[in-house]
Amino acid sequence: MTEITIRIPANFSVEEAGRFREEIRNHIDNGSFQFLLDFSDCRFIDSTGLGVVVSSYKKCVDCGGNMRLKSLMPNVLKVFELTRLNHVFQIE
Repeated sequence: MTEITIRIPANFSVEEAGRFREEIRNHIDNGSFQFLLDFSDCRFIDSTGLGVVVSSYKKCVDCGGNMRLKSLMPNVLKVFELTRLNHVFQIE
């Protein structure tokens, strides 16, 4: 199964989270359940962005897939650490 890479925008908040949710949903509806989220451009993530990543992850896992994260900036990584999501996600 092919892994799909999705680049996370620089400011991952409400508007961008909606677009991300749609993109993930379309891929899942088409049978793709392996994702690599590239955070190399992301400078900020809010609770909405975090929520959509978590809900998308759960949907992937429920379908037998997986979601990995890579290239998190220190301040974005800190959000994942504070919420203890760094124990849930494989972060590279």
